[in-house]
Amino acid sequence: MSDLQAMADRCEIEALRGEYTDALMMRDYDRLASLFTEDGVVRIPYINAEAVSRQEIRAGVERLQGLWDYFVQTTHPGTIQLEGDTAVGRAYISEFGHLRDGSCELNYSVYHDRYQHTPDGWKFAERVSEVRYLDTTELSGSAPPAAGAPAKEPTENTSSTKGSR
Repeated sequence: MSDLQAMADRCEIEALRGEYTDALMMRDYDRLASLFTEDGVVRIPYINAEAVSRQEIRAGVERLQGLWDYFVQTTHPGTIQLEGDTAVGRAYISEFGHLRDGSCELNYSVYHDRYQHTPDGWKFAERVSEVRYLDTTELSGSAPPAAGAPAKEPTENTSSTKGSR
């Protein structure tokens, strides 16, 4: 494989990982499912969840996202090892959010990935989430009001303009 092709493949795989996070954050479940091969797999052992196929992945992610008031995921680059039309890699994740049942979660995780080059470009063949750190302490922040919604009145603990220039 040429060095230029290897660089292009790595770039495309990194973009795929970014697309995943963006689709998840934007709750674009069709786009998220399209990032997998037809028989792609997502495994989240921490919550005993598995989805096999684009249809199961789409339905599973939509169901899980429906449990959250708000959810934030950031992806940090990891490794990519190319093996022709397949590759393996890791991406490092931080996630936090507030669930509708009132619980909160902050975790740092590793995605263990298998990629497959298809006629439509690189796709996930498998994505396994391994939680390395979990904190269920109540988060002190909250999601801001939606655009156009009335703002909350400041409280004693809220920053004010007092003392600012």
